[in-house]
Amino acid sequence: MRKENEGLDASKEARTRRSSVIAGVAAITLTLAACSGSPQSAGSSAEGTRNAGVIVHAQNGEPSSLDPARTEQGEKGEAFIDNVYERLVDVGPVGPELIPSLATEVPTVENGLVTEDRLTYTFPLREGVMFHDGTEFTAEDVVYSWERAMTMNLPEGQVSALADSVESMSAIDDYTFEVTIQEPDASFLYSVVLNTVSSVVSSETVEANGGIVADTPNEWMDANMVGTGPYSFGEWKRGESLTMIVNDGYWGDKAKSDVRWDITPEESSRVLSLRAGDADIIDISPSNVSDVEGVEGVTIFEGGLLLEPIHLGFNMRSDELPSGDTIPSDFFKDKKIRQAFNYAFDYDTYINSFLDGYGARYTAYIPQGVFGYDETAPIYEYDLAKATELMEQTAYWDEGFTVSILVQAGEPEFEGVALLMKDGIEQINPNFRVNVVNQAETQFDENLGADPVPYALWVKNADPGADPHQFFDPHQHPDGDWGTKHGMRDAYEDPDLIAELIDQGKATVDPAEREAIYAELQRLLYEDPMWVYAAQEGLAFPYRTWLEGFTVNPLWRGPHYEYFSKATE
Repeated sequence: MRKENEGLDASKEARTRRSSVIAGVAAITLTLAACSGSPQSAGSSAEGTRNAGVIVHAQNGEPSSLDPARTEQGEKGEAFIDNVYERLVDVGPVGPELIPSLATEVPTVENGLVTEDRLTYTFPLREGVMFHDGTEFTAEDVVYSWERAMTMNLPEGQVSALADSVESMSAIDDYTFEVTIQEPDASFLYSVVLNTVSSVVSSETVEANGGIVADTPNEWMDANMVGTGPYSFGEWKRGESLTMIVNDGYWGDKAKSDVRWDITPEESSRVLSLRAGDADIIDISPSNVSDVEGVEGVTIFEGGLLLEPIHLGFNMRSDELPSGDTIPSDFFKDKKIRQAFNYAFDYDTYINSFLDGYGARYTAYIPQGVFGYDETAPIYEYDLAKATELMEQTAYWDEGFTVSILVQAGEPEFEGVALLMKDGIEQINPNFRVNVVNQAETQFDENLGADPVPYALWVKNADPGADPHQFFDPHQHPDGDWGTKHGMRDAYEDPDLIAELIDQGKATVDPAEREAIYAELQRLLYEDPMWVYAAQEGLAFPYRTWLEGFTVNPLWRGPHYEYFSKATE
């Protein structure tokens, strides 16, 4: 039986109590920090709604940059940028379909805005749109913004989305932008045009504040913003807060409430802030949602699944493993071992315990909610007998082995994957040992950024995407980002077939043909897994019920605050 929706639809009982994890796995709990007083509530009314007229979102971190040309995928800056800057197209509050934004139409072959060869896209643009600096938006600003990102060419940003796709672009007139891409790409609108790096900036403001310097960040743009969005930038108090102000001159439906991000790294403090009413929305780990369930005046928004699936990675090329590891660097080139690890992971316990029921299964490698997800594709189930059978066929059954899993400290969802994997593998054979290595974020990022990664196993979530190619290319292509880094070409049974199918999935524009390609890939990659596909986190946002119209689309990089409002008194 398929169980992909079982976690998401878990009963309230599973969500309001902490399941004890199977023997040998340490329980993870949240202890609320003792406080000498209630959190500050500057601007709150004596009773009723606090911080009237301002939506307060308690965040677990802050951006490293506010410049669309420099912001990393999945980084905090993306969520803030999406409310201040705009792109040519967007995604509305419901469904995955693209909607017009700075463009008045979404280009298709049917409406004549995409050429028959699928290479040239024409975007008719809105007239009368004003930047927050008072200058008028034109097609030249789109050209400037995209060329700016490619000239700056910042490795920490997402410029490759543009540079690897765009052949040429031009302003046909003030309100018509045209772009020709290098090859047919069914993912272009989602993976490039909707990408943060394609946000449109004010050319006049940029030129007045440092302009464009090749291969160099713009310090002013790192900390300031001038876009066309429903919000204008307020201020950034580093380590404390960021604010955005309703743009009264917005071309579309005007936002209703100002917004403040309170930077609150400690989850216990965010929980207390929501309980007190000083925060309207908080970031929270799925495993701790039950700490705010049932609180008067608090509602949990459950709107589907995050498009950032959690996985455990197999590294087939690392000459410098931790000193205690006894495996050879090519240990995971053996498909039987990778399959055994997939069978040794307890998926249901992970979802119900470490995600508190807010999660679901996904396939190899398409999250639920993304085009091409095949609910009939095979997925691994927890089966220690099959894991044992596979490991008995390897050279390690008698001699045993020790291997380490790298996780980021303070991330219970990631640590839970490592702990359950340790428990499953060690139950198979007493000579099998798995060490869980917790590292602070800076050290973890440094190790994960190394090439090769100095660990054979590590746990994290994927960067979010809206198109299947955004998952297959970096995570499964033998010559993709992780494919190269982890030596997948030397481990796949048929790497050329995998590469060919992934490339075809990108180039094929017919939806039915494309769907068939991804269906085949999901089956092939089940047999030849390069990851343990742990779970997709459920989308859970606790918020105060005095917010009206609260909604979050999983395809957004964070809330689009213009869709909801807060009472002004």
